[in-house]
Formats: sequence, C-alpha cells, structure tokens
Amino acid sequence: MRTLFGSPYDVRRSCGSFITVRHNEGDVMSKNLSREVSELVNREVTRAVGRADRAVARTVRRELSLEGSAFTRDGLRRLRDTLAGPVDSGAIPGFVALVDRHGQTHVETMGTLHTGGAELMRRDTIFRMASSTKPVTAAAVMTLVDDCRLRLDDPVVPWLPELADRQVLKRIDSPLDDTVPARRAITVRDLLTFTFGFGAVVAAPDTYPIQVAMRESGLYSDGAFPSGEPDEWMRRLGALPLMYQPGERWLYNTGADVLGILIARVTGQSFGSYLQERVFAPLGMTDSGFWVPQEKIHRLPTSYAHDPETADLAVYDEAAGGRFSKPQAFEVGGSGLASTADDYRAFCRMLLNKGMGDGVRVLSRQSVELMTADQLTPEQKIEKDQFPELFGNHGGFGFGMGVRTRRLGFAGVGQFGWDGGLGVSVQMDPAEDLTLILLTQTAMDTPDSPHLVNDFQTLAYQAINDCSGQSIGE
Repeated sequence: MRTLFGSPYDVRRSCGSFITVRHNEGDVMSKNLSREVSELVNREVTRAVGRADRAVARTVRRELSLEGSAFTRDGLRRLRDTLAGPVDSGAIPGFVALVDRHGQTHVETMGTLHTGGAELMRRDTIFRMASSTKPVTAAAVMTLVDDCRLRLDDPVVPWLPELADRQVLKRIDSPLDDTVPARRAITVRDLLTFTFGFGAVVAAPDTYPIQVAMRESGLYSDGAFPSGEPDEWMRRLGALPLMYQPGERWLYNTGADVLGILIARVTGQSFGSYLQERVFAPLGMTDSGFWVPQEKIHRLPTSYAHDPETADLAVYDEAAGGRFSKPQAFEVGGSGLASTADDYRAFCRMLLNKGMGDGVRVLSRQSVELMTADQLTPEQKIEKDQFPELFGNHGGFGFGMGVRTRRLGFAGVGQFGWDGGLGVSVQMDPAEDLTLILLTQTAMDTPDSPHLVNDFQTLAYQAINDCSGQSIGE
C-alpha cells in the first residue's frame, strides 16, 4: 500500500465527502464528513492515526477543505483536446477558456492573436466583449437603484427627455407616420428588460420602413456600433416612433445602449468613469474599459468575421489603429467593452456571491436576485423564443442577460449570462457555483461558433469533480 509522508496510513476520499483512513493492518476510520468537515477531521482523523502522524491529519484537513479539486484532470484534458480542434483546423485563430468553481480557476489558452502571426494567446489577452457588455451595464444601473438615485418603475424622461410623448407604430410594417400615442411612459425597468418598445428587427434588411429609418439614422440595433455622440444619437432615436408599446415586447439591444447614456446623465460623469468607480476598481478589473491604451494594445487580437461569399476569415477590426485603440465618444452600453478572462471572472464571481466582490460589496443581494430572475411574461418574449439561435435558449431574461427557466442540456435551471457576437461566451450557474468564460476573436456568424460554445459548456460540466476516488497522497 502507498504510504503518506512516510507513515503506514493511506487516506482516500470517494463520492462527496466520505473518507476512509487505512493502515497497512486494516481500516482505522471510515466517516461521512459532509457536515462540519473541519471539526470532524480535526477530531476523528487525529484520534485515528495518533499524535505521531499529525502530518497525515493536516493533509486530510487540507484536501477535504473547499480548496479540494473542483474539476477532474481527465475532464479538463478532454476540454482542452476538444477546443484545440477548431484552432488546429484554422476555424479560429485562438482562444482563452476559463472555468471556475468554488473560486478555483482553470484557464486554457491556445493559438495566436492574429491569423498567421507569431504572438500567442495568453491568459491576459484582451478581448472585445461585444454583447457580454450588457450584464455589466445592467449591474451599473442597479448600483444607482441601490443608492436610490434611480427607481425601477420611475419614468426615465427627467434624464432622457428625448423619450417623452412617444408615438408607437400601429404595426411593425406601418409607415412611420401611421402611429398611436404610447399608453404610458418608459421606465428604468423597461430599459433593463429590453421592453421599452424599440430594438432589433428580425427581418431581412430594409424589409420595413422603420428599418430603413434606423439605417439612415445610424441607429444600429443588430450589434453594430452606433454612430455619433451620445446626445445626437438620443436625438435621432427620439425622432423615430416606437415599434411596440412600452412593456409590450422584448426587443434586443437598444435598451442597453440607452442605459449607458442614462447612467452618464444621472451621475454627471462619463459612463466609463462611473463603471471604473463602482464596478471595475472594487473588483480589481484593471484591464476592462471602452478602449485599450497604447501600452496594452499588443494584447488585443485582430477581430475576424466570415466572408459571406467564401466563408473565409476576414478582418473585422484591427488591433492597432482599430476601433478599440482610442477613446470612444460613445461608450456603448450594449457592446462596447473590452476585457480579459480574469477581469470578467471577477465580475461573474461577484454575481454568484450575491453582490460581494473580494471583501467589498458592489451590489445588494436583492439587486443581484432581480438581475438573475426571469422578468418577462410569456407574451413579452414571444419573438425572443422564436429565435433561440439569435437570442439564446435560456427561456427567460432578467436585467441585461438571459436566465435559464428550462433545462435543455447540461446547464440547469437558474443559469444566467449572455454571449457576445464577436466570439465570446459568458455563463454562470449558481447551483454548481460555476463560471464559464470562452473568449475568441472570431465572430459568431456561422453555425460552427454556437457548436463550439455548446461543446465548451458541455465539457466544462462533465469536468466537474463530484467523485474523485483518488488517494490524497497521489
């Protein structure tokens, strides 16, 4: 029998917290330590192995603490091997994948920052977070709700007068002047849940008059970056009718862009500086922001999309000289952030810890519970549910992110998060205390990208260490 630290004892943990201490002459202790682990280990193991073998007891205590392995070695190996496939085939230039459970983090990096380049992906590579910006924007709004500077069901008109006295299209295909008055004012809650009446139209470009008007006004609501200064953008938004009555229908994206402007007007400072003060600094998110400074630009990869005719990778945004290489006049709440795997992990851990960061409270527990609960009625999410390939299959939507209300795969009910169309995926599962972050620089504009995200999540869940069955001395 293998001995531990020169002693004749062998310590094994099987499923859950059941431990057996064996001597070469037979078992001396077999105990289920699922409750009051530290107290039981201190008392029972020390008594079982005797004072002469306190080193064994210390090892058992350490290995049975929350610092025990959260993932299996074989599971993590399968995760890496599977994710390596798209890199080896050239489908994506590279990735950074992070899985975190009980505060234990495992990171895989592979590939390069640029197609054909020599710079390798690293753990601190900075990515364009695209729509994974939305949960951060919602969290910033909820800090203002916590401070009573905003109320969820108050009208936003005092800060956003451009949204006063709204007209609403009679039908989505109506001419712009075929409208009726809005039945009520737009509220903070409407913006957080994307139900304020304006957003992405799921139809071919320019199918409806409102789409033509959005394009001509630079009011992109398909994930592209809005143009112009925030105040001018709001003026153009206010000149168009709503598509639906406030609170009637979930419509993607635009609500998050408006929230960033709302935060700036309520606080009297830029959206980015408020995020730095209330979210990034408390959480130690030192590499997150709306642009990448020159001294860090070498850590930003080229962003790629697929050529619609050839399906080959084509440059969408360069690193040096690209959109993220300089400060932005419009700090876009729906898609504008850049961040790293570890920075975003800190944000995710805060949400899983009900608003607590590393020793500092960022949000109230109640705010996190609101953000991560389904806020939509079945009628509001009709269109969302019709297009799960575009808007996720969570079933529900909270504030700025999806909330799982039905189990369709490995993820259980209660999972929450939101992916970004430029190649990132962020999901959290409170039941497993699990954070999943996959960062690539390749847009999710082909079926291969959702398949990669699905495989990543499946592999992460199957890597969870429920039953180790290994000798603690191994």
